[in-house]
Amino acid sequence: MDTSAIRNYVERLWERSILAELAEYVRIPNKSPAFDPDWRAHGHMERAVAHFAEWARQNAPDGTRLEVARLEERTPLLFIDVPGASQDCVLLYGHLDKQPEMTGWSEGLGPWLPVRKQDRLYGRGAADDGYAMFAALAAIGALRAQDIPHARCVVIIEACEESGSFDLPHYIDHFARSIGEPSLVIALDSGCADYEQLWSTTSLRGLTGGTLKVEVLTEGVHSGDAGGVVPESFRIARQLLSRLENEATGEVLPPEFHVPIPAPRREQAAAAGVALGESVYGRFPFASGARPLSTDPCEVIMNRTWRPALAVIGADGLPALAGAGNVLRPMTALKLSLRLPPTCNAKIAADKLKSLLERDPPCAAKVSFESDWAAGGWHAAELAPWLAQSLEAASRAYFGKPARFMGEGGTIPFVSMLGERFARSQFLVTGVLGPHSNAHGPNEFLHIPTAKRLTCSVAHVLADHFRRQ
Repeated sequence: MDTSAIRNYVERLWERSILAELAEYVRIPNKSPAFDPDWRAHGHMERAVAHFAEWARQNAPDGTRLEVARLEERTPLLFIDVPGASQDCVLLYGHLDKQPEMTGWSEGLGPWLPVRKQDRLYGRGAADDGYAMFAALAAIGALRAQDIPHARCVVIIEACEESGSFDLPHYIDHFARSIGEPSLVIALDSGCADYEQLWSTTSLRGLTGGTLKVEVLTEGVHSGDAGGVVPESFRIARQLLSRLENEATGEVLPPEFHVPIPAPRREQAAAAGVALGESVYGRFPFASGARPLSTDPCEVIMNRTWRPALAVIGADGLPALAGAGNVLRPMTALKLSLRLPPTCNAKIAADKLKSLLERDPPCAAKVSFESDWAAGGWHAAELAPWLAQSLEAASRAYFGKPARFMGEGGTIPFVSMLGERFARSQFLVTGVLGPHSNAHGPNEFLHIPTAKRLTCSVAHVLADHFRRQ
């Protein structure tokens, strides 16, 4: 393989076409159904799908089958079947639905305003995950330009990933005969710990959570009258959370929420910690004087990938400061999010969480916990030797450094679902969401050089996949 030719092809296509297409895509406010229940009436999702489909028709190889599938009452899905030199199948995944606007964008930036500043394309969705289809087809095109054979490639781009991918299993069933049993799945919706090398995601945490509600009164009463007589609802909520978490250290206490950490993942975390150093925690926007839970890079990686972590992400029953009177409030409600280790059973964890919080409430308060979700994590199977060698070679060829492997702290339901569905497949889960790229938040950006290098790396892996036998 002529790596210079691959790099030049990818560079030209990104600069000549892909970046302009992504800029137009950023302008479309096609929020995921969870954030836009009237997405059909608004038509933004259809605009985005049509935009992608038109570019794919113009740039996919001859003989490609392209279908915009619309199962009844479901978001659309773009299905692209690219013929190859063998019927062995590679499944490549991406999505085009977006998170909502979020506040806090810097002056001159906005969620639906594409702005290129040097190596960055700002705007919602380009990095998460609009680039994926363009990168997949560009990688295939780079191989075709050199007459390098590859297996049949199926590219699927869904439109409800940010809502939990609830439509994706139905489309996988719908296209089951067309997809077959892929020997390799490439998912382009994950992160990278830096922009200096090729990163592969080895695990994803699961997630459970819901609303904890503590009621002590039927209405608010004067705190001077009731203080010291009526138990304070926030204090009781705090007591209940102490059953779950050590408030001094952040450690989640019940053993049911922990799993043994595989030795290879510890070794990979140690290597990643050496490579990343203080940037593992330094990339977060700490307030002045605030510090991380640990400054040991390996421990930080373990904490965010293989250990549970609790966050209180919302509250009710607490008035805004400007309207807070001297009243003992009738209730406190807290929205809890509990990240789970990759191999922890999310359903069992959800049941345990409910039982832990509701049993024997202090002062016989009325306590309820309503679970909102229980999403399983994912743990990659051991890499086949050919894939491990290919990732190393691709990283050195296009990034100039060794490949790195690390778990991610988030939850991506589709990966778990595809992992169960294609249990015998090899998985490459990677992406461009690196330091400060701020997916889901303000000032989200695509790091353009990383996207180009990742495109080249995908081409490299597709070529090695064909040659592996």
